[in-house]
Amino acid sequence: MPGELQGYDRLHTMTRVIASDAAPAALPSTYEAAVQELEALLARLESGQLPLEELLSAYQRAAQLLAFCRQRLQAVEQQIRVIDADGAERAWDGDA
Repeated sequence: MPGELQGYDRLHTMTRVIASDAAPAALPSTYEAAVQELEALLARLESGQLPLEELLSAYQRAAQLLAFCRQRLQAVEQQIRVIDADGAERAWDGDA
C-alpha cells in the first residue's frame, strides 16, 4: 500500500506539471471548427483509450471549446430579432 500512495503522488505531480506546462491552444476562428474539434475530443474521451497523462488536458480543452461555442451562440441569439404575431419586432428569447 505505501507503494501505491507513492505512485499516486508521482502521478498527481506529473499531471500537475503537464497541465501547467502546456501552453493553451488558440481557440478556433469559427463556431463550426470549434464544434468539429470538440466532437473529435469527445470521441477520444469516450473511447477510454486516452493515456491518463492526456486525459486532463483533453478535458480542459473540451471545456474551453464548450465555453467558446456557448459564447458564440449567445452572441448570435442577441442579434436575432423575432417578429411576433402583431408585427412588432422583439428580441429572441429562445422559445420562439
